[in-house]
Amino acid sequence: SPHSPSNKSSRTLSAREMYLFDTGGQYLDGTTDITRTVHWGEPTPLQKEAYTRVLMGNIDLSRLVFPSNTAGGTVESFARRALWDVGLNYGHGTGHGIGNFLSVHEWPVGFQSNNVPLEAGMFTSIEPGYYQDGEFGIRIEDVALVVEAQTEKPFLTFEVVSLVPYDRNLINLSLLSPEQIRYLNSYYERIRAHVGPELRRQRLEEAYAWLQESTEP
Repeated sequence: SPHSPSNKSSRTLSAREMYLFDTGGQYLDGTTDITRTVHWGEPTPLQKEAYTRVLMGNIDLSRLVFPSNTAGGTVESFARRALWDVGLNYGHGTGHGIGNFLSVHEWPVGFQSNNVPLEAGMFTSIEPGYYQDGEFGIRIEDVALVVEAQTEKPFLTFEVVSLVPYDRNLINLSLLSPEQIRYLNSYYERIRAHVGPELRRQRLEEAYAWLQESTEP
């Protein structure tokens, strides 16, 4: 299968390039679909800027507050705006519904024009990206729950339920707004609070140290 290692297709990982990990699992209490992109060496300025703008799009859509019964297609450009600002874009959908121990790509929830309006209780992925043909690819994908926003009239927003740090090595902080930085910091606090104790309980000290380092404010 295409997902099995083989001597013909496998190659050695190096610190000179970007890696995109599209991960997921089926569990009795839900399905995960999380993508992270990393660079273990010195990213180029374009790689850093593209990654940061993909992250900005992910954050901008994740923290959006919008009226009830809004169609996903109406708001998906928030995930693209930071890329559009500099003439970049991606050619795939911004997100799809996620089944509970069912299909990973579950229709009819999502951000395409033919998806149903968003309602509290729905799970969707939020996954902007950027691809430079033959050179590198970036995608940052989280699973988000549609929840009621703290507004007077019933509006909606997203609560990101994937708790995995982003790659600090690829973030150009000077591009982020104060609101985006605040969002990142509170997201990192949530990761520490939920994942940290579990890693300690399992005595995974190396992973715990990595988590602390990766979630510094």
